[in-house]
Parts: sequence; C-alpha cells; structure tokens
Amino acid sequence: MEENLLSDQIIGAAIEVHRSVGPGLLEPTYQACMARELDLRGIAYRREAPLGVTYKGVAIREAYRADFLVDGRLLLELKAISKIEDNHKARLLTYLRWSGIKLGLLINFNERLLREGIRRVVNHL
Repeated sequence: MEENLLSDQIIGAAIEVHRSVGPGLLEPTYQACMARELDLRGIAYRREAPLGVTYKGVAIREAYRADFLVDGRLLLELKAISKIEDNHKARLLTYLRWSGIKLGLLINFNERLLREGIRRVVNHL
C-alpha cells in the first residue's frame, strides 16, 4: 500500500478513536484503542516495534521502540500531551532516518479537534 493512502487510513482510524473516547485519557489507552481500530480495518501493524541503529560499525539492536510500525512502511507515534513541540517532530524524524522509513505520523489525542494534533513527518532519505 502506498504511504499516502496508508496515512489517510491511519488518520481516519485515529479520528474514529478520538470521536469515540475523546481527549484527556492516558497514552496507553489511545494505543490500545488504535490497535483495536487498526485490527477492525484490517491494517497490518506491529506495536512497540524495536528499531535499531548502527553507530560506527556497532549495531545497537533496540535503540528505540516505535509505538506502531504500520504495514512495514510507516511509523506512528501517539501522544496525549498538551501540545506537540518541535522536539517531538525532530525525534520522529530521527526514528525515520534510523529505520530508513519514509513517512511518520505524530498524533496527539489530547486536542479538542484531532486535526490540530496531527503532524506528518517525511524522511527525505
């Protein structure tokens, strides 16, 4: 599945979760709800997917765990915070570079309108 189409489907799933449970919950709750919504939509993913990095010839096997690796081609990071900051986007970009994945979504469920909490991050490889 092409990344843009996949991101549209993930955003649709996130909107459904937000519409159903609203803002103000803890991040693990949104992770569980997103997993259920992705299952219902038949979208393949891995939760807590380990990402490695190679540093000066040494492999660090689990440098980070992504909230979701969707269809092997999109990183999805969920937040339940007051506001997405630049460092959140920079961190996701670093994860994209480590993994060689082109597209990531950062979704903050702690917004009154979810569209205000969605950020697309692109790794220009």
